[in-house]
Amino acid sequence: MDSQGQYEQQVVWAVVGTAIGPLLLAATREGLVNVVFHATDPVREKALARLAERLGTTPVEAPDSPLLAEAIRQVDAYFAGERHGFALPLDWSLISGFNRQVLRALAEGVPYGAVVGYGDLARRVGQPGAAQAVGMAMGSNPLPVVVPCHRVVESGGGIGGFGGGLETKRKLLALEGVLPEPLF
Repeated sequence: MDSQGQYEQQVVWAVVGTAIGPLLLAATREGLVNVVFHATDPVREKALARLAERLGTTPVEAPDSPLLAEAIRQVDAYFAGERHGFALPLDWSLISGFNRQVLRALAEGVPYGAVVGYGDLARRVGQPGAAQAVGMAMGSNPLPVVVPCHRVVESGGGIGGFGGGLETKRKLLALEGVLPEPLF
């Protein structure tokens, strides 16, 4: 607690090895706040600096923290094929407005093994002409994998873009049975 009896913001993080490479998971007392792809040292340092700036406190490496334990367990189970969804408290503080609305609709309405078009997701949030804005929301997703932006594809059958890279998106969709496993 601080001098006014308020809880100070606490951010803990850990890197988890997965089938798509290292993921950085960060959490606050509210829940999981950030997932970062390709968490090599330079990517991790940049992500942690951005989190410190946005949340007003320096993230602390704490792989054994109770704030991260369930997230790590569920991410491991997801990549082992033992879990098809996430039941985690999420801290939405890094995103707001339309982007938050779209990401919540995605998290709640597009299950494992399913995909949705950008335009379809725009219609679900009452903005039928906002397919491009939905794409921008996917690109700003602070919780990829857990909030499954990889499940959003082009209406014409194309895979669409992906902040983690198209190879990562293909691997996630293959894991969920939407695409065949890559041969190489």
